[in-house]
Amino acid sequence: MSQMTAATIHSSVKCKTMSSAVIVAPGKIEVRRAAVPVPGPNQLRVRMQGCGICASNLPVWQGREWFSYPQEPGAPGHEGWGVVDAVGREVTEFAVGQRVACMSYKAYAEYDLVDSGSAVVLPDSLEGVAFPGEPLACAVNVFSRSDIRKDHRVAIVGIGFLGGLLTSLAAAAGAEVIAISRRPCSLRLARQMGAVHVIAMDDHYRIIEEVDRTTDGARCERVIEAVGLQWPLDLAGELTATRGRLIVAGYHQDGPRQVNMQMWNWRGLDVVNAHERDLSVYTAGMRRAIDAVERKRLTPFDMLTHRFTLDQLDDAFEMLQSRPEGFVKGYLTF
Repeated sequence: MSQMTAATIHSSVKCKTMSSAVIVAPGKIEVRRAAVPVPGPNQLRVRMQGCGICASNLPVWQGREWFSYPQEPGAPGHEGWGVVDAVGREVTEFAVGQRVACMSYKAYAEYDLVDSGSAVVLPDSLEGVAFPGEPLACAVNVFSRSDIRKDHRVAIVGIGFLGGLLTSLAAAAGAEVIAISRRPCSLRLARQMGAVHVIAMDDHYRIIEEVDRTTDGARCERVIEAVGLQWPLDLAGELTATRGRLIVAGYHQDGPRQVNMQMWNWRGLDVVNAHERDLSVYTAGMRRAIDAVERKRLTPFDMLTHRFTLDQLDDAFEMLQSRPEGFVKGYLTF
């Protein structure tokens, strides 16, 4: 018997059940015991140390007619990090005991399975810190698709965790960042991340007038919409300069959208949907994010503002929904 197979069997024997969060109905989560999953040939089993709580999960918790309940144990957590606990027989690039960031789909649980191509090893320099690799990869990939250059004027509509990271990356690239967001704490965060101008997101036409004053009427070569709702998308289109690039980074999931196609045509806008669905791109983004954090080009840790335990996941979603002053990003620890 190979050492790798022996490690998998040994790990499975140690613990047969685990705690996992189950969304049993809209707005209701229970912590239940579930079987510890067994990795397939090309999978890792990760003993989760933590998982970021993503706004894209809110509709599952709130309830929509197209979701079924109860959800599977651990779903839909996908921003996890932890320690490799077991490996499939065909996995050669990971070993039991390595600490990894990963993209999986049932990470609101003590253990989750991860395809070997969806995990990256975390360096010793990040030992002991929370590291939600998936949203960090998302920010790096959005920034890459934005093609932001030195001296570009860049408007970022919506300053949460993603918007804050993008503000930092754009400012580091030499762009003049205009941050637009609803809450005063978000605008303060944008300043800390390098925004030159901050504008309260309260009145559509006042915002346009303020951006026009700031840019002498030329508006912005790059505009990133990072909210995922109709009005911010409308506003982002208005703020994009002629022949500029509008980047959709917000996750739009509550129905169809309308766009002002006449304006988009007239201005000759490039419109980029910056959401990736290629796991290899996500994994490459996680590696670049790790490098950026080590080089201090990304400083995400102060934006991880609220920590929760598994039995507090309902509270975490309540806070994510209401977004009180001071809240940026919540995460679970195990």
